[in-house]
Amino acid sequence: MKPLAHGKEDTGAMCDNSLILSRTIAGQAVHRRQFTKRDGRDIFLYGLQSHTEMPLKQDGGEVAKGGELRWHPLRREWNVYAPHRQNRTFKPSKANDPLAPSRPGGPATEIPFSDFELAVFENKFTSLHAGAPQPVPAADIKMARAKGRCDVVVYGPHATGNLSSIGQDKRRLLLSTWIDRYETLYGEGHKFVMPFENRGDEVGVTLHHPHGQIYAFPFVPNVQKQAASAFAEGYDLSKSIKTCESDYKVADAGGMVAWCPPYARFPYEVWIASRGSKAGPWLFDETDQDGFAHLLGDITRRYDELFQRPTAYMLSLHAAPAGSEGNFHFTAQFYPLLRAPNRVKYLASVEQSTGVFTVDVMPEIAAKTLRSLK
Repeated sequence: MKPLAHGKEDTGAMCDNSLILSRTIAGQAVHRRQFTKRDGRDIFLYGLQSHTEMPLKQDGGEVAKGGELRWHPLRREWNVYAPHRQNRTFKPSKANDPLAPSRPGGPATEIPFSDFELAVFENKFTSLHAGAPQPVPAADIKMARAKGRCDVVVYGPHATGNLSSIGQDKRRLLLSTWIDRYETLYGEGHKFVMPFENRGDEVGVTLHHPHGQIYAFPFVPNVQKQAASAFAEGYDLSKSIKTCESDYKVADAGGMVAWCPPYARFPYEVWIASRGSKAGPWLFDETDQDGFAHLLGDITRRYDELFQRPTAYMLSLHAAPAGSEGNFHFTAQFYPLLRAPNRVKYLASVEQSTGVFTVDVMPEIAAKTLRSLK
């Protein structure tokens, strides 16, 4: 990408450097540019071309660093309290899209450049932050700093699109970005790192520009702690995949398979994993990466075809928590919020109160239905 000509640049940067990562996509090197914005937050620009554009106008102002962790003594889990997030951006107009590229003479956005391939920046309304304050003791509860990081991952400059429509090259770039952030965030000492995507109004999405997020936690959440314990005690997901593949498989590609787990909790829930145990995507070879990226788009396409609309879903990547890499089996998990066209799967009182889900579609039927959508 050549430097773009425009008005006077607004660097405001404490750090601006580029790096060629030690991974490639179809033989092409992946470039990463790190730029520190005027308000102190880092933005990382990933691409198959080196990004050299000078920055445009930037917003200043303080970044909210409040929040705290409180321990739930009956559920035995940490929760994050972040009241400053009440003021986060809520369904802005297209003209005020904060995830769009900035334009010369236009309003400043979160990305102070007029073009980019893929961008990652620290959330301005973050729940977890390296500078989180020490909480003031209150009541008879255990409290801790909400220390961590929350990133926003913007898939590209266009205001519309999804994991299917962005194409294989962009999905491969997204996967390389996730891997780089995994390595960086675990290297900084975080206990669990989870990339995820929320899609659709039913999930509560307030910014519709195609994007995902990454949370880096100072503790291992209960769900991942239980999964790590199950793997440590001998649960073999590879064996389970092989056993149930004939009835539950939706699609496969490279060394990866997408299937509806026989114990799925959501109608049409789909997982993607390697057939052999791998702790995280940083262990994927070239064939795995191609297959995984393809299936991310393929499952999204099948959902939209099945429900005849952009399907609301939650997608989360479950890699090994820190210290559990030895026997953990990575999965990417799709939880669609529809049980039929225009019928939402609501999580009502019993599910919310007990964690016991009532599933409206048998997983083997869901797999057969999704499998038939070529």
